[in-house]
Amino acid sequence: MNFFNIISELEKVDTDVHERLEHISRRSMFNTLGKKVSALTIPAVLAASLQKAYAATPGAIDILNFALTLEYLEDDFYKAGLAATNLIPGTDRLIFQQISKHESAHVALLKSALGTKAIAKPTFDVTGNGAFADVLTNYKTFAIVSHALEDTGVRAYKGQAGNLMTAEDKPLLQTALQIHSVEARHASMVRRLLNAKGFVPGAKGWITLNQGTPAAVYAGDDNLTQAGVNLTGLAGKSNEAISEAFDEPLTKDQVLAIATPFIKS
Repeated sequence: MNFFNIISELEKVDTDVHERLEHISRRSMFNTLGKKVSALTIPAVLAASLQKAYAATPGAIDILNFALTLEYLEDDFYKAGLAATNLIPGTDRLIFQQISKHESAHVALLKSALGTKAIAKPTFDVTGNGAFADVLTNYKTFAIVSHALEDTGVRAYKGQAGNLMTAEDKPLLQTALQIHSVEARHASMVRRLLNAKGFVPGAKGWITLNQGTPAAVYAGDDNLTQAGVNLTGLAGKSNEAISEAFDEPLTKDQVLAIATPFIKS
């Protein structure tokens, strides 16, 4: 992947990438790239520039690597699904191709931001250590695991947002939230697909109470107290309707408990 392809990938999930590079002297970087430098030098120059543009505290590095692990998993999951023979119907294939492109762009952005501090991609077991043994042969299972992974990602980013509030980490918080909103759109799309296909009749684009599979992904999402206010019975609304209006975070430990069965090494 050349320099301009990398910038193109970053633009998909971070529309402010050029402004970030401007802050570390865009002209200087492009002048360097314009000189007669070796092909081996260019990636090093770009990596150094991106690390400055996405500077982070040590705590933020851990959070971004945590996020990168989840994005690696989702990226592998969709690539495996798209490569599986006769798994995804032709009518739905474009949906998962687009989601797959987004996940690959998320990985590219996080790896560029982390530079040499990015963790290596683990080896994954998309069956979740056998919990979803037919995930690559049964489209219903594939779609259900897809929506679970996307909902986990949404709640995981939300759970870490408060840990990226320092001045140094603010650019990373913005980037994380940009990825978070796209993950939410993925989850909504797949949830609607579950209903349309009859896999989960009545499934909506949002979460009702703590309904969903596996249960750990939706633990606590039936919370009806927001900002210290118990909203039960608010304006005659049902508990189901109130829960649909809010989404809850997951802690890092909760997310790792969900993701660990998918990680072989």
